[in-house]
Amino acid sequence: MNIVNCIVALLAGVGVFIVGMNTLSSGLEHTTGSGLKRLLGKISNNRFAGVGVGASVTALIQSSSATSVMAIGFVNAGTMTLRQATAIIMGANIGTTVTGLIVSLSAFDVAFYATALAFVGVMMTFFKHPTVKNVGGILCGLGLLFIGLDAMSSAFSDEEIKIAFIKLFSSIDFPLLLILCGVLFTALIQSSSASTGLIIIMVGSGALSVSNALFIVLGSNIGTCVTAIVASIGTTVNAKRTAFIHLIFNVIGVVVFTIVLWALINPITNLLSSLALSTQMQIAIFHVVFNVTTTFLLLPFIDLLVKLSEKTIKEKKTVGVERKLKYVDALMLKTPAVALMQVKKEIEYMSFLAKENLSKGFYELCNQSGKYATDIAETESIIDFTNSNVTKFLIDLTSLVDSHDEKIIGSYFHVVNDIERIGDLAENFLDVSVSMKKQNLRFSPTSLTDLEIMHGKINQMFALALEVFDNYCEPLLSGLSALENEVDKLKKHLTNQHFARLAEGTCQIESSAHFSSCVAILERIGDHLINIGYSIINPVGTQTSTK
Repeated sequence: MNIVNCIVALLAGVGVFIVGMNTLSSGLEHTTGSGLKRLLGKISNNRFAGVGVGASVTALIQSSSATSVMAIGFVNAGTMTLRQATAIIMGANIGTTVTGLIVSLSAFDVAFYATALAFVGVMMTFFKHPTVKNVGGILCGLGLLFIGLDAMSSAFSDEEIKIAFIKLFSSIDFPLLLILCGVLFTALIQSSSASTGLIIIMVGSGALSVSNALFIVLGSNIGTCVTAIVASIGTTVNAKRTAFIHLIFNVIGVVVFTIVLWALINPITNLLSSLALSTQMQIAIFHVVFNVTTTFLLLPFIDLLVKLSEKTIKEKKTVGVERKLKYVDALMLKTPAVALMQVKKEIEYMSFLAKENLSKGFYELCNQSGKYATDIAETESIIDFTNSNVTKFLIDLTSLVDSHDEKIIGSYFHVVNDIERIGDLAENFLDVSVSMKKQNLRFSPTSLTDLEIMHGKINQMFALALEVFDNYCEPLLSGLSALENEVDKLKKHLTNQHFARLAEGTCQIESSAHFSSCVAILERIGDHLINIGYSIINPVGTQTSTK
């Protein structure tokens, strides 16, 4: 094999390895989506819990970069503090060492089994059952990972290229240069797993000594921060601080380990050789030791890291306030299962705003005080913004999820639209109030009592619809439907009663149109609430109002 063929094989191996890692990560993420949600639900200010969550999530999805970017997304959305994100990132550094341990298995002859594994995985992806497809993706990714490693290994089977690399690393046999190589290569390919895999293969083939490899591994831990730094561009100041903490954490760890390694390189390599049979496993063990030790060295100093980031990256004065979603950030698209969970929270928040506006709008209808006029307009603006941006986010998310989650996203499109319409209708109460005040009109006490009864039914429907949405609880639909029927009957009953009062002369004829309008508004809100329930339980055959 000539040197050109060797380089092509090496690059092809790296490419197949990265594809395998991405396929493995995607399969794991889809399979463990519910587990990710449970883990992220346990995020607290407890630093040890944060490290545990970060390590677990990264071990589940096999991507420290995705975990770090996800943490930046949470901070950017304002749903995670810098302190919490720091603990998550520390844990992610531990979780990513699992990849190195898997790669070190290349010391054994696994190429044949890996090929078979990839084939079985591909065949499984043709099944319609989502679990079988996801497991197939995991097996396919794992198989491709080892096929990529085998392709890299074959590149070093030629003595000519092996000698060329030995000479290359002999010429830069200086710790800081080796660390720089690790930084640059990992930053270039945007994958610490791939760079670690290549290092392990080169050590196993004899093209790279263990002592040199240790320094390159240190550099790769700094290089992997580039992904988070790039992701933080254009985000909030706290998101940028999160990326900075990720970088400074790894830099401090590398500095400490460089000093120790530089002074004690021979005793350390001898210790590693006594702990592991293969040189590949020695590198993987060192990677584990580095990340675990750095985490527990810096864990007590999380608050200091946060303060350092705040002093380094200062808050900039901005004119006005940039509006953004409360729970959702575009960076979360890196982890679709988590993104879908956050969308649900955003929709629940949107429904809370709509319900709040409904209460304030009805208060204005009854009192004509103008007390909540500004609040209602501002909240309605937030609801419209949320509707528009959640819809755009769902469009981007649709192509990243499996068929089951795609149906959920389909239902979410309907739900956000219905909530937005409820917000519009709630604002209509304010319009009616303003119009009546200009005309010096008031509803009679009996008319107000009737409207309050109907409004109470709508509030019951609202609570039940949100419970159906939150828990996907189909049995509650019957209760929701019963309430909607009551609202429909009330509309007819209250309209008839109002006309009777007009005939008796106990109500102003001028207020008649306003009363009918308010009854119609409440009835239409009921229609949208029943739509929300059916959209969630039956996303394909969604019931929509035609009234």
